[in-house]
Amino acid sequence: MDLLRLYEWIDIKTILLFSCVFLLLADYIQNKTPKNFPPGPWSLPIIGDLHHIDHNKIHLQVAKFAEKYGDILSIRFLGPRIVMLNGYKRVKEVYLQQGDNLADRPVLPMIYDMVEDKGLVGASGYKWKHQRRFALSTLRNFGLGKKSLEPSIHLECCFLNEAISSENGRPFNPQILLNNAVSNVICVLVFGNRFEYSDNDFQSMLKNINEAMYLDGSVWAQLYNMFPWLMRQMSGPHKKSFALWQKVIDFVREKVNAHRVDYDPSNPRDYIDCFLAEMEKLKDDTAAGFDVENLCICALDLFVAGTETTSTTLYWGLLYMIKYPEIQAKVQEEIDCVVGGSRQPSLSDRDNMPYTNAVIHEIQRIGNIAPLNLPRATVEDTQIGKYSIPKGTAVIGSLTSVLFDESEWETPHSFNPGHFLDAEGKIRKRDAFLPFSLGKRVCPGEQLARMELFLFFSSLLQRFTFSSPAGVEPSMDYRLGTTRCPQPYKLCAVRR
Repeated sequence: MDLLRLYEWIDIKTILLFSCVFLLLADYIQNKTPKNFPPGPWSLPIIGDLHHIDHNKIHLQVAKFAEKYGDILSIRFLGPRIVMLNGYKRVKEVYLQQGDNLADRPVLPMIYDMVEDKGLVGASGYKWKHQRRFALSTLRNFGLGKKSLEPSIHLECCFLNEAISSENGRPFNPQILLNNAVSNVICVLVFGNRFEYSDNDFQSMLKNINEAMYLDGSVWAQLYNMFPWLMRQMSGPHKKSFALWQKVIDFVREKVNAHRVDYDPSNPRDYIDCFLAEMEKLKDDTAAGFDVENLCICALDLFVAGTETTSTTLYWGLLYMIKYPEIQAKVQEEIDCVVGGSRQPSLSDRDNMPYTNAVIHEIQRIGNIAPLNLPRATVEDTQIGKYSIPKGTAVIGSLTSVLFDESEWETPHSFNPGHFLDAEGKIRKRDAFLPFSLGKRVCPGEQLARMELFLFFSSLLQRFTFSSPAGVEPSMDYRLGTTRCPQPYKLCAVRR
Protein backbone atom coordinates (compact mmCIF):
# COMPACT_ATOMS: atom_id res chain seq x y z
CA MET A 1 0.00 0.00 0.00
CA ASP A 2 2.79 2.40 0.93
CA LEU A 3 4.52 1.58 -2.38
CA LEU A 4 1.38 2.50 -4.32
CA ARG A 5 1.16 5.85 -2.59
CA LEU A 6 4.82 6.49 -3.41
CA TYR A 7 4.16 5.82 -7.11
CA GLU A 8 1.18 8.16 -7.04
CA TRP A 9 3.24 10.89 -5.40
CA ILE A 10 6.17 10.58 -7.81
CA ASP A 11 4.46 11.67 -11.03
CA ILE A 12 6.10 12.56 -14.34
CA LYS A 13 6.36 16.26 -13.44
CA THR A 14 8.33 15.45 -10.34
CA ILE A 15 10.71 13.26 -12.29
CA LEU A 16 11.25 15.98 -14.90
CA LEU A 17 11.80 18.61 -12.23
CA PHE A 18 14.27 16.41 -10.39
CA SER A 19 16.11 15.65 -13.66
CA CYS A 20 16.40 19.36 -14.52
CA VAL A 21 17.71 20.23 -11.06
CA PHE A 22 20.17 17.34 -11.24
CA LEU A 23 21.47 18.41 -14.68
CA LEU A 24 21.85 22.04 -13.63
CA LEU A 25 23.69 21.08 -10.46
CA ALA A 26 25.94 18.63 -12.31
CA ASP A 27 26.72 21.26 -14.95
CA TYR A 28 27.56 23.85 -12.28
CA ILE A 29 29.89 21.48 -10.41
CA GLN A 30 31.58 20.15 -13.55
CA ASN A 31 32.01 23.49 -15.34
CA LYS A 32 32.38 25.94 -12.47
CA THR A 33 34.74 28.74 -13.47
CA PRO A 34 38.08 28.34 -11.62
CA LYS A 35 39.50 31.19 -9.57
CA ASN A 36 41.41 33.88 -11.46
CA PHE A 37 40.30 32.44 -14.81
CA PRO A 38 40.18 34.58 -17.98
CA PRO A 39 36.91 36.54 -18.38
CA GLY A 40 34.37 35.86 -21.08
CA PRO A 41 30.74 36.31 -22.12
CA TRP A 42 27.96 35.40 -19.70
CA SER A 43 27.20 31.71 -20.13
CA LEU A 44 23.98 29.80 -19.63
CA PRO A 45 23.85 26.41 -17.89
CA ILE A 46 24.33 23.40 -20.16
CA ILE A 47 24.48 25.30 -23.48
CA GLY A 48 27.27 27.67 -22.45
CA ASP A 49 27.69 30.51 -24.95
CA LEU A 50 25.63 29.06 -27.80
CA HIS A 51 23.12 31.89 -27.44
CA HIS A 52 25.95 34.34 -28.26
CA ILE A 53 27.32 32.45 -31.25
CA ASP A 54 26.50 31.83 -34.90
CA HIS A 55 28.35 28.57 -35.51
CA ASN A 56 29.29 29.54 -39.08
CA LYS A 57 30.93 32.76 -37.85
CA ILE A 58 32.43 31.60 -34.60
CA HIS A 59 35.98 32.67 -35.58
CA LEU A 60 34.70 36.19 -36.26
CA GLN A 61 32.67 36.36 -33.06
CA VAL A 62 35.66 35.32 -30.95
CA ALA A 63 37.43 38.40 -32.35
CA LYS A 64 34.45 40.53 -31.22
CA PHE A 65 34.64 39.01 -27.75
CA ALA A 66 38.36 39.89 -27.62
CA GLU A 67 37.51 43.57 -28.15
CA LYS A 68 35.48 43.46 -24.94
CA TYR A 69 37.34 40.96 -22.74
CA GLY A 70 40.95 41.31 -23.93
CA ASP A 71 43.41 39.11 -25.80
CA ILE A 72 43.08 36.30 -23.23
CA LEU A 73 39.46 35.28 -22.73
CA SER A 74 37.36 32.20 -22.09
CA ILE A 75 34.30 30.82 -23.82
CA ARG A 76 32.06 27.75 -23.46
CA PHE A 77 31.00 25.47 -26.32
CA LEU A 78 28.64 23.01 -24.61
CA GLY A 79 31.28 21.97 -22.09
CA PRO A 80 34.18 23.26 -19.99
CA ARG A 81 35.44 26.78 -20.64
CA ILE A 82 38.12 27.09 -23.30
CA VAL A 83 40.86 29.71 -23.14
CA MET A 84 41.12 31.75 -26.35
CA LEU A 85 44.29 33.66 -27.30
CA ASN A 86 43.89 36.56 -29.71
CA GLY A 87 46.31 38.63 -31.78
CA TYR A 88 49.74 37.83 -33.19
CA LYS A 89 51.76 39.01 -30.19
CA ARG A 90 49.75 37.05 -27.61
CA VAL A 91 49.55 33.84 -29.66
CA LYS A 92 53.27 33.94 -30.43
CA GLU A 93 54.22 34.68 -26.82
CA VAL A 94 52.18 31.83 -25.32
CA TYR A 95 52.84 29.20 -28.00
CA LEU A 96 56.59 29.78 -27.96
CA GLN A 97 57.33 30.62 -24.33
CA GLN A 98 54.98 27.96 -22.95
CA GLY A 99 55.23 25.47 -25.78
CA ASP A 100 56.16 22.49 -23.58
CA ASN A 101 53.17 23.12 -21.34
CA LEU A 102 50.81 23.34 -24.33
CA ALA A 103 51.91 20.18 -26.11
CA ASP A 104 48.93 17.99 -25.18
CA ARG A 105 45.52 17.67 -26.80
CA PRO A 106 42.29 17.89 -24.80
CA VAL A 107 40.33 14.65 -24.57
CA LEU A 108 37.24 15.07 -26.77
CA PRO A 109 34.71 12.22 -26.45
CA MET A 110 33.85 12.17 -30.16
CA ILE A 111 37.49 11.79 -31.18
CA TYR A 112 38.23 9.35 -28.37
CA ASP A 113 35.25 7.14 -29.25
CA MET A 114 36.50 7.06 -32.82
CA VAL A 115 40.26 6.45 -32.43
CA GLU A 116 40.91 6.59 -28.66
CA ASP A 117 44.34 8.19 -28.00
CA LYS A 118 45.93 6.85 -31.18
CA GLY A 119 47.52 8.63 -34.12
CA LEU A 120 49.52 11.83 -34.54
CA VAL A 121 46.89 14.55 -34.31
CA GLY A 122 45.01 13.55 -31.16
CA ALA A 123 47.73 11.80 -29.13
CA SER A 124 49.58 13.41 -26.23
CA GLY A 125 52.61 12.88 -24.04
CA TYR A 126 55.12 10.07 -24.50
CA LYS A 127 53.26 8.36 -27.35
CA TRP A 128 52.84 11.58 -29.34
CA LYS A 129 56.51 12.56 -28.98
CA HIS A 130 57.66 9.16 -30.26
CA GLN A 131 55.19 9.06 -33.13
CA ARG A 132 55.86 12.64 -34.28
CA ARG A 133 59.63 12.15 -34.20
CA PHE A 134 59.38 8.87 -36.10
CA ALA A 135 56.98 10.26 -38.73
CA LEU A 136 59.12 13.32 -39.44
CA SER A 137 62.40 11.40 -39.70
CA THR A 138 60.83 8.67 -41.86
CA LEU A 139 59.09 11.02 -44.28
CA ARG A 140 62.24 13.14 -44.59
CA ASN A 141 64.10 9.99 -45.65
CA PHE A 142 61.52 9.61 -48.43
CA GLY A 143 61.96 13.23 -49.54
CA LEU A 144 59.61 15.29 -47.36
CA GLY A 145 60.65 18.92 -47.72
CA LYS A 146 63.50 17.99 -50.08
CA LYS A 147 64.01 18.58 -53.79
CA SER A 148 64.12 14.80 -54.29
CA LEU A 149 60.32 14.82 -53.96
CA GLU A 150 59.90 17.40 -56.72
CA PRO A 151 59.69 14.85 -59.60
CA SER A 152 56.70 13.16 -57.89
CA ILE A 153 54.89 16.50 -57.63
CA HIS A 154 55.79 17.36 -61.24
CA LEU A 155 54.29 14.04 -62.37
CA GLU A 156 51.10 14.76 -60.46
CA CYS A 157 50.95 18.25 -62.00
CA CYS A 158 50.95 16.60 -65.43
CA PHE A 159 48.10 14.26 -64.52
CA LEU A 160 46.11 17.12 -63.03
CA ASN A 161 46.63 19.31 -66.10
CA GLU A 162 45.49 16.46 -68.36
CA ALA A 163 42.34 15.92 -66.29
CA ILE A 164 41.48 19.62 -66.37
CA SER A 165 42.23 19.84 -70.09
CA SER A 166 39.75 17.00 -70.73
CA GLU A 167 36.95 19.29 -69.50
CA ASN A 168 37.44 21.25 -72.78
CA GLY A 169 36.61 24.62 -71.25
CA ARG A 170 33.23 23.47 -69.92
CA PRO A 171 32.17 24.55 -66.41
CA PHE A 172 33.23 22.05 -63.72
CA ASN A 173 33.95 21.90 -59.99
CA PRO A 174 37.71 21.37 -59.52
CA GLN A 175 37.54 20.33 -55.87
CA ILE A 176 37.80 16.55 -56.17
CA LEU A 177 40.48 16.77 -58.86
CA LEU A 178 42.55 19.03 -56.59
CA ASN A 179 41.97 16.66 -53.67
CA ASN A 180 43.05 13.68 -55.73
CA ALA A 181 46.20 15.38 -57.05
CA VAL A 182 47.39 16.65 -53.67
CA SER A 183 46.44 13.39 -51.97
CA ASN A 184 48.55 11.38 -54.41
CA VAL A 185 51.74 13.10 -53.24
CA ILE A 186 51.26 11.98 -49.63
CA CYS A 187 49.88 8.61 -50.82
CA VAL A 188 53.23 7.84 -52.48
CA LEU A 189 55.03 8.60 -49.20
CA VAL A 190 52.63 6.72 -46.93
CA PHE A 191 51.16 3.91 -49.09
CA GLY A 192 53.81 3.64 -51.81
CA ASN A 193 51.51 4.37 -54.76
CA ARG A 194 49.24 6.99 -56.33
CA PHE A 195 45.60 6.59 -57.42
CA GLU A 196 44.12 7.27 -60.85
CA TYR A 197 41.55 10.07 -61.13
CA SER A 198 39.25 7.47 -62.69
CA ASP A 199 39.39 5.32 -59.54
CA ASN A 200 35.80 5.72 -58.34
CA ASP A 201 36.47 4.07 -54.97
CA PHE A 202 39.25 6.53 -54.20
CA GLN A 203 37.17 9.46 -55.40
CA SER A 204 34.36 8.29 -53.14
CA MET A 205 36.72 8.10 -50.19
CA LEU A 206 37.92 11.67 -50.77
CA LYS A 207 34.28 12.81 -50.76
CA ASN A 208 33.75 10.91 -47.50
CA ILE A 209 36.68 12.74 -45.91
CA ASN A 210 35.36 16.13 -47.06
CA GLU A 211 31.93 15.42 -45.61
CA ALA A 212 33.28 13.99 -42.36
CA MET A 213 35.58 17.00 -41.85
CA TYR A 214 32.57 19.27 -42.23
CA LEU A 215 30.42 17.27 -39.81
CA ASP A 216 33.21 17.14 -37.22
CA GLY A 217 33.12 20.93 -37.02
CA SER A 218 29.33 21.08 -36.63
CA VAL A 219 27.23 21.72 -33.54
CA TRP A 220 26.42 18.00 -33.47
CA ALA A 221 30.05 17.26 -32.64
CA GLN A 222 29.88 19.84 -29.84
CA LEU A 223 26.75 18.16 -28.49
CA TYR A 224 28.48 14.79 -28.59
CA ASN A 225 31.44 16.13 -26.63
CA MET A 226 29.08 17.60 -24.03
CA PHE A 227 26.68 14.63 -23.71
CA PRO A 228 28.54 11.55 -25.02
CA TRP A 229 26.44 9.18 -22.87
CA LEU A 230 23.26 10.54 -24.50
CA MET A 231 24.50 11.08 -28.05
CA ARG A 232 25.83 7.52 -28.27
CA GLN A 233 22.20 6.39 -28.08
CA MET A 234 20.81 8.92 -30.56
CA SER A 235 20.81 9.04 -34.35
CA GLY A 236 21.98 12.14 -36.19
CA PRO A 237 24.82 13.58 -38.30
CA HIS A 238 27.35 12.50 -35.65
CA LYS A 239 26.52 8.88 -36.44
CA LYS A 240 27.11 9.57 -40.13
CA SER A 241 30.51 11.06 -39.29
CA PHE A 242 31.47 7.87 -37.44
CA ALA A 243 30.37 5.77 -40.42
CA LEU A 244 32.29 7.92 -42.91
CA TRP A 245 35.50 7.80 -40.88
CA GLN A 246 35.14 4.05 -40.41
CA LYS A 247 35.12 3.63 -44.21
CA VAL A 248 38.33 5.66 -44.46
CA ILE A 249 39.98 3.69 -41.63
CA ASP A 250 38.99 0.44 -43.32
CA PHE A 251 40.64 1.66 -46.53
CA VAL A 252 43.87 2.41 -44.64
CA ARG A 253 43.70 -0.94 -42.83
CA GLU A 254 43.49 -2.74 -46.18
CA LYS A 255 46.68 -0.97 -47.28
CA VAL A 256 48.44 -1.90 -44.03
CA ASN A 257 47.39 -5.56 -44.34
CA ALA A 258 48.58 -5.67 -47.95
CA HIS A 259 51.96 -4.31 -46.85
CA ARG A 260 52.30 -6.98 -44.17
CA VAL A 261 51.92 -9.71 -46.80
CA ASP A 262 54.91 -8.67 -48.94
CA TYR A 263 56.88 -6.63 -46.39
CA ASP A 264 60.68 -6.79 -46.81
CA PRO A 265 62.49 -5.18 -43.83
CA SER A 266 65.66 -4.76 -45.90
CA ASN A 267 63.85 -2.69 -48.53
CA PRO A 268 61.28 -0.32 -46.97
CA ARG A 269 59.07 1.25 -49.64
CA ASP A 270 57.19 3.85 -47.62
CA TYR A 271 56.04 5.02 -44.18
CA ILE A 272 53.99 1.85 -43.54
CA ASP A 273 56.97 -0.43 -44.16
CA CYS A 274 59.17 1.68 -41.87
CA PHE A 275 56.51 1.56 -39.16
CA LEU A 276 56.32 -2.24 -39.42
CA ALA A 277 60.10 -2.37 -38.92
CA GLU A 278 59.84 -0.06 -35.90
CA MET A 279 57.18 -2.36 -34.43
CA GLU A 280 59.79 -5.12 -34.27
CA LYS A 281 62.42 -2.86 -32.69
CA LEU A 282 60.13 -1.43 -30.01
CA LYS A 283 57.77 -4.35 -29.37
CA ASP A 284 58.59 -4.20 -25.65
CA ASP A 285 57.81 -0.47 -25.38
CA THR A 286 54.04 -0.61 -25.70
CA ALA A 287 53.61 2.97 -24.47
CA ALA A 288 55.35 4.28 -27.61
CA GLY A 289 52.40 3.11 -29.71
CA PHE A 290 54.12 0.99 -32.34
CA ASP A 291 51.31 -1.47 -33.03
CA VAL A 292 49.05 -2.21 -36.00
CA GLU A 293 46.05 -0.25 -34.75
CA ASN A 294 48.12 2.85 -34.10
CA LEU A 295 49.77 2.43 -37.50
CA CYS A 296 46.34 2.60 -39.15
CA ILE A 297 45.42 5.83 -37.34
CA CYS A 298 48.85 7.44 -37.85
CA ALA A 299 48.68 6.66 -41.59
CA LEU A 300 45.14 8.07 -41.64
CA ASP A 301 46.30 11.29 -39.94
CA LEU A 302 49.14 11.76 -42.43
CA PHE A 303 46.86 11.00 -45.35
CA VAL A 304 44.11 13.43 -44.27
CA ALA A 305 46.46 16.19 -43.08
CA GLY A 306 48.50 15.88 -46.26
CA THR A 307 45.39 16.29 -48.41
CA GLU A 308 42.74 18.49 -46.84
CA THR A 309 44.47 21.77 -46.03
CA THR A 310 46.65 22.01 -49.15
CA SER A 311 43.88 21.08 -51.58
CA THR A 312 41.47 23.49 -49.85
CA THR A 313 44.08 26.26 -50.17
CA LEU A 314 44.34 25.56 -53.92
CA TYR A 315 40.54 25.51 -54.13
CA TRP A 316 40.50 29.00 -52.58
CA GLY A 317 43.37 29.99 -54.88
CA LEU A 318 41.50 29.25 -58.11
CA LEU A 319 38.44 31.03 -56.73
CA TYR A 320 40.50 34.16 -56.05
CA MET A 321 42.02 33.98 -59.54
CA ILE A 322 38.58 34.02 -61.19
CA LYS A 323 37.52 36.77 -58.79
CA TYR A 324 40.56 38.90 -59.66
CA PRO A 325 41.49 38.17 -63.31
CA GLU A 326 43.98 41.07 -63.35
CA ILE A 327 46.01 39.34 -60.60
CA GLN A 328 45.77 36.05 -62.49
CA ALA A 329 47.13 37.77 -65.63
CA LYS A 330 50.03 39.27 -63.69
CA VAL A 331 50.97 35.86 -62.29
CA GLN A 332 50.85 34.37 -65.78
CA GLU A 333 53.04 37.17 -67.11
CA GLU A 334 55.69 36.38 -64.49
CA ILE A 335 55.48 32.63 -65.20
CA ASP A 336 55.89 33.28 -68.94
CA CYS A 337 58.88 35.52 -68.31
CA VAL A 338 60.73 33.24 -65.87
CA VAL A 339 59.67 29.74 -66.92
CA GLY A 340 58.22 30.03 -70.40
CA GLY A 341 55.95 27.34 -71.80
CA SER A 342 58.35 24.55 -72.73
CA ARG A 343 59.04 23.20 -69.23
CA GLN A 344 57.29 22.92 -65.89
CA PRO A 345 57.86 25.47 -63.11
CA SER A 346 60.51 24.26 -60.66
CA LEU A 347 61.29 25.02 -57.03
CA SER A 348 64.48 26.69 -58.27
CA ASP A 349 62.23 29.26 -60.00
CA ARG A 350 60.53 30.32 -56.79
CA ASP A 351 63.07 32.99 -55.80
CA ASN A 352 62.74 34.53 -59.28
CA MET A 353 58.94 34.64 -59.08
CA PRO A 354 58.21 36.97 -56.13
CA TYR A 355 54.77 38.05 -57.34
CA THR A 356 53.53 34.47 -57.80
CA ASN A 357 54.98 33.59 -54.41
CA ALA A 358 53.29 36.62 -52.83
CA VAL A 359 49.92 35.65 -54.36
CA ILE A 360 50.21 32.12 -52.91
CA HIS A 361 51.05 33.56 -49.48
CA GLU A 362 48.07 35.91 -49.67
CA ILE A 363 45.77 33.03 -50.65
CA GLN A 364 46.94 31.17 -47.53
CA ARG A 365 46.46 34.24 -45.35
CA ILE A 366 43.01 35.33 -46.47
CA GLY A 367 41.81 31.77 -47.18
CA ASN A 368 42.25 31.17 -43.43
CA ILE A 369 41.90 27.39 -43.70
CA ALA A 370 42.10 26.65 -39.95
CA PRO A 371 40.47 29.77 -38.47
CA LEU A 372 40.51 28.70 -34.82
CA ASN A 373 43.49 26.34 -34.92
CA LEU A 374 43.37 22.91 -33.30
CA PRO A 375 42.97 23.03 -29.50
CA ARG A 376 45.91 22.32 -27.22
CA ALA A 377 45.74 21.42 -23.52
CA THR A 378 47.84 22.49 -20.56
CA VAL A 379 50.12 19.73 -19.30
CA GLU A 380 50.11 21.22 -15.78
CA ASP A 381 48.71 24.21 -13.88
CA THR A 382 50.11 27.33 -15.50
CA GLN A 383 49.94 31.09 -15.70
CA ILE A 384 48.97 32.84 -18.94
CA GLY A 385 49.27 36.59 -18.57
CA LYS A 386 47.74 37.41 -15.21
CA TYR A 387 45.38 34.42 -15.23
CA SER A 388 45.63 30.97 -13.64
CA ILE A 389 44.94 28.08 -16.01
CA PRO A 390 44.37 24.61 -14.46
CA LYS A 391 45.95 21.45 -15.85
CA GLY A 392 44.00 19.91 -18.73
CA THR A 393 42.36 23.17 -19.87
CA ALA A 394 41.87 23.52 -23.63
CA VAL A 395 43.73 26.52 -25.08
CA ILE A 396 43.21 27.80 -28.63
CA GLY A 397 45.33 30.45 -30.33
CA SER A 398 42.98 31.97 -32.92
CA LEU A 399 44.75 32.01 -36.30
CA THR A 400 42.05 34.35 -37.60
CA SER A 401 43.18 36.93 -35.07
CA VAL A 402 46.77 36.50 -36.29
CA LEU A 403 46.20 36.46 -40.05
CA PHE A 404 43.82 39.45 -39.86
CA ASP A 405 45.57 41.37 -37.05
CA GLU A 406 45.03 45.03 -37.92
CA SER A 407 48.27 46.01 -36.20
CA GLU A 408 50.24 43.62 -38.46
CA TRP A 409 48.60 43.89 -41.89
CA GLU A 410 48.06 47.03 -43.96
CA THR A 411 44.74 45.91 -45.50
CA PRO A 412 43.85 42.76 -43.52
CA HIS A 413 40.38 42.26 -45.00
CA SER A 414 41.35 42.72 -48.66
CA PHE A 415 43.06 40.31 -51.05
CA ASN A 416 46.37 42.12 -51.41
CA PRO A 417 49.54 40.29 -52.61
CA GLY A 418 51.39 43.50 -51.71
CA HIS A 419 51.36 42.31 -48.11
CA PHE A 420 54.27 40.05 -49.10
CA LEU A 421 56.22 42.39 -51.41
CA ASP A 422 58.71 45.09 -50.44
CA ALA A 423 59.22 48.42 -52.20
CA GLU A 424 61.49 46.74 -54.78
CA GLY A 425 58.97 44.02 -55.58
CA LYS A 426 60.90 41.29 -53.77
CA ILE A 427 59.28 38.76 -51.47
CA ARG A 428 58.82 40.09 -47.96
CA LYS A 429 58.81 37.89 -44.86
CA ARG A 430 55.94 38.65 -42.47
CA ASP A 431 56.21 37.46 -38.87
CA ALA A 432 52.42 37.29 -38.50
CA PHE A 433 52.09 34.88 -41.44
CA LEU A 434 51.31 31.75 -39.40
CA PRO A 435 48.89 29.57 -41.40
CA PHE A 436 50.76 26.48 -40.14
CA SER A 437 50.61 27.69 -36.52
CA LEU A 438 53.80 27.53 -34.39
CA GLY A 439 55.27 25.99 -31.28
CA LYS A 440 55.44 22.31 -30.34
CA ARG A 441 52.33 21.45 -32.34
CA VAL A 442 53.27 23.32 -35.51
CA CYS A 443 52.07 21.54 -38.66
CA PRO A 444 54.68 18.82 -39.45
CA GLY A 445 53.88 18.99 -43.17
CA GLU A 446 54.65 22.68 -43.62
CA GLN A 447 57.59 22.19 -46.00
CA LEU A 448 55.68 19.70 -48.14
CA ALA A 449 52.67 22.03 -48.31
CA ARG A 450 54.84 24.98 -49.39
CA MET A 451 56.37 22.88 -52.18
CA GLU A 452 53.01 21.61 -53.38
CA LEU A 453 51.31 25.00 -53.32
CA PHE A 454 54.01 26.62 -55.44
CA LEU A 455 54.36 23.79 -57.97
CA PHE A 456 50.64 23.03 -58.40
CA PHE A 457 49.54 26.67 -58.49
CA SER A 458 52.23 27.85 -60.93
CA SER A 459 51.74 24.77 -63.15
CA LEU A 460 47.97 25.37 -63.35
CA LEU A 461 48.32 29.04 -64.24
CA GLN A 462 51.07 28.26 -66.74
CA ARG A 463 48.71 25.98 -68.69
CA PHE A 464 45.26 27.50 -68.17
CA THR A 465 43.32 30.72 -67.80
CA PHE A 466 40.52 30.29 -65.28
CA SER A 467 37.21 32.16 -65.36
CA SER A 468 33.67 31.96 -64.03
CA PRO A 469 30.99 30.35 -66.19
CA ALA A 470 29.18 32.92 -68.33
CA GLY A 471 26.84 35.10 -66.28
CA VAL A 472 28.03 33.76 -62.90
CA GLU A 473 29.60 36.10 -60.34
CA PRO A 474 32.23 34.37 -58.15
CA SER A 475 31.00 34.01 -54.56
CA MET A 476 33.41 34.14 -51.62
CA ASP A 477 30.93 32.39 -49.33
CA TYR A 478 32.32 29.56 -47.25
CA ARG A 479 31.25 26.67 -45.11
CA LEU A 480 32.86 26.12 -41.74
CA GLY A 481 33.62 22.64 -40.47
CA THR A 482 36.97 21.41 -39.22
CA THR A 483 38.37 23.65 -41.96
CA ARG A 484 37.07 26.79 -43.68
CA CYS A 485 36.29 25.83 -47.26
CA PRO A 486 34.66 27.71 -50.19
CA GLN A 487 31.09 26.84 -50.96
CA PRO A 488 31.14 24.50 -54.01
CA TYR A 489 31.66 26.45 -57.23
CA LYS A 490 32.34 25.84 -60.91
CA LEU A 491 34.89 27.42 -63.22
CA CYS A 492 36.04 27.20 -66.83
CA ALA A 493 39.65 26.36 -67.66
CA VAL A 494 40.86 27.38 -71.14
CA ARG A 495 44.28 26.24 -72.35
CA ARG A 496 46.69 29.06 -72.97
